[in-house]
Amino acid sequence: MRRTREGIAAAAIACVAFCGTALAQSKADDGLAVGRQMLAEDNPGELWIDQGKKLFYEKRGPKNASLEQCDFGLGPGKLEGASAQLPRYFPDTDKVQDLESRLLTCMVQLQGFKREDIVKTAISPAGSRGSDVEALAIYITSRSNGMTMNVRLAHPKEREMYKAGEYLFHRRSGQTDFACVTCHGEPDKRIRLQDLVHMTDKKQIQEVVSTWPAYRGAHYVVRTMQWRLYDCFWQMRLPELEYASDVSIALTTYLHYQGNGAVIRVPGFKR
Repeated sequence: MRRTREGIAAAAIACVAFCGTALAQSKADDGLAVGRQMLAEDNPGELWIDQGKKLFYEKRGPKNASLEQCDFGLGPGKLEGASAQLPRYFPDTDKVQDLESRLLTCMVQLQGFKREDIVKTAISPAGSRGSDVEALAIYITSRSNGMTMNVRLAHPKEREMYKAGEYLFHRRSGQTDFACVTCHGEPDKRIRLQDLVHMTDKKQIQEVVSTWPAYRGAHYVVRTMQWRLYDCFWQMRLPELEYASDVSIALTTYLHYQGNGAVIRVPGFKR
């Protein structure tokens, strides 16, 4: 029987519903573990990988070009292991870039798209078919599946980004006086039924950096690390986080470096 996004999404929700029943009978983390195990071999996010592959090799944009000449750090078109080393410094932009900001650069320079147009649609509405950036991000990351995170701080700007990200992770701000570490700095915390990752623990932060982009069951769509950070800022009631901003890349640099050694396995599955 042909798989569709709708069919797989329905199965995902059924699994989540099963978890809800299990939670009434046992520990919450036990129930969630059952759901994750059930979805491990049939993750709806795999459909976005196929879409991303098509988009990567398709000639598109005003320049009618593919992304095969995009350099993610290992040479034009070389994807295996590239996302495992991101964020990193790129001489052509003189910036430290993560996967999504690098995609923006290539889609503008190689394909002729306008940056502002890409940014407007980069984070798709819940329940939609997803955005081109989301599909491309999960395809490119999937080419590093089974490889270990290896973010380096060899360039001065990489070290600056890391230090900025570390500062931002621990800095309390906004009307709620929250920092990232407020929710993610201790073990055994949760919001409602959602366990909060203890991101100062090496094993748990590795679980984070190795499983994004991920399929978000509540949204029926693939989400990326840029979205995850955007949503965290919103939940902390901080000013809106600009897509692919230096702030977002600094935080990603800090988190990915802390998670070095993690084995990449995408798509992840998130509640």
